[in-house]
Amino acid sequence: MPAAALILFYLLIALAPLALAAGSGRPPRPVMDEIASGMAMVGFAILLMEFVLSGRFRSISGRVGLDVTMRFHQLLARTALVLALAHPFLYTLPFAAEGLATGVLAFALLPAFVILSIARDRIGWRYETWRLAHGLGALAIAVLVLVHARHAGRYSADPQLAGLWAVLTAAAVLSLAHVYLVKPLLARRRPWGVTGLRQLAERTWEVVLSPRGHEGISYRAGQFAWIRIGAPVFSLRENPFSIASAPGEGKDLRFVIKELGDFTATLSGIPLGTRAHVDGPHGNLVLEGRQGSGIAFIAGGVGIAPMLSLLRQLEIDGDPRPTVLVYGNRHAGQIACTEDLARMRRQHRTEVVQVLSEPPDGWEGERGMVDPALIARLFTEARHRDWLYVLCGPAPMMEGVEEALLDLGVAPRQIISERFQHD
Repeated sequence: MPAAALILFYLLIALAPLALAAGSGRPPRPVMDEIASGMAMVGFAILLMEFVLSGRFRSISGRVGLDVTMRFHQLLARTALVLALAHPFLYTLPFAAEGLATGVLAFALLPAFVILSIARDRIGWRYETWRLAHGLGALAIAVLVLVHARHAGRYSADPQLAGLWAVLTAAAVLSLAHVYLVKPLLARRRPWGVTGLRQLAERTWEVVLSPRGHEGISYRAGQFAWIRIGAPVFSLRENPFSIASAPGEGKDLRFVIKELGDFTATLSGIPLGTRAHVDGPHGNLVLEGRQGSGIAFIAGGVGIAPMLSLLRQLEIDGDPRPTVLVYGNRHAGQIACTEDLARMRRQHRTEVVQVLSEPPDGWEGERGMVDPALIARLFTEARHRDWLYVLCGPAPMMEGVEEALLDLGVAPRQIISERFQHD
């Protein structure tokens, strides 16, 4: 299903309560009361569908892409927040006492929940802690709103709308079960083991996972996977990482991982043979189905990982198109995979543009940041407008690069990116 169709389907589900309420045959109330009820119902439908967006369904993330999926998830969550907070102030008729307490509690919890989600990095929570709190908090709010809607909602007691709430709630619960129960059980049947570990750069490691007793996974270059290393299958100590190996290299999976303070801080001490679990592939940062007379890969820091996968597969396939890799870091000690980059220069004729914001004396590469000025200078020729541009790195870098490419006349469809964070 195309990405546009998936988004349209989501919006139709979100608006379905309005159609069911309109067809209920109830006598109309004052206009503001009807608007308030409509806002509440649409907000609740969005809240329940948010579980599906975050349910790691490859049919969604593999077609729409993690970047679009997560941004859609975040924007609609804020839309639901606005609808939920505004609707009680529009009523002109008295509130029903039944179900009011659960509505007030959800009204108080929802903004706190959204604010904590937006400010997760600033708060300093461990990823695993935030992930558990996010899932349980969203479920608790959904249950409170469901009870409130069934008891206080004018239309939600009707069989058709009550049935819709039951279906959407079941979809939300099943989405949680899919992530926290089904996927771990499937992963336990297909274990992996750590067969390689080496330091690539400052605080950056390559981890190689090999399948144990199975054929591994089928993936496309540029995709990512959720992995657990040295943790029980139901542990929350699971993180997403881009696959740095190419499908044509074999069954093993290679990951380029930077130490960021969570379990990644223990990478240097992982013994070979440690059991691991893989959930993937996910994401749509792929070249299949996209056209370009040349390809530019623009990476910042550990964003080099999916670029390595894509470039390695192009090398294996003997793809004749010109390729340029723009790779930014703070200093020379952070440059990873120098041997791979040298081989790509030599064998695949990839032009590698190294950029350092704190270059050492005698540095021959670019100085400064991967910013619009650099992009405008590197890709100013008319032929570059038909190229495909693949972006991965810090959000500010990608936003600046995207704007620069659009200013150069590159069509939006020729720019693909995948962010793991937006706020």
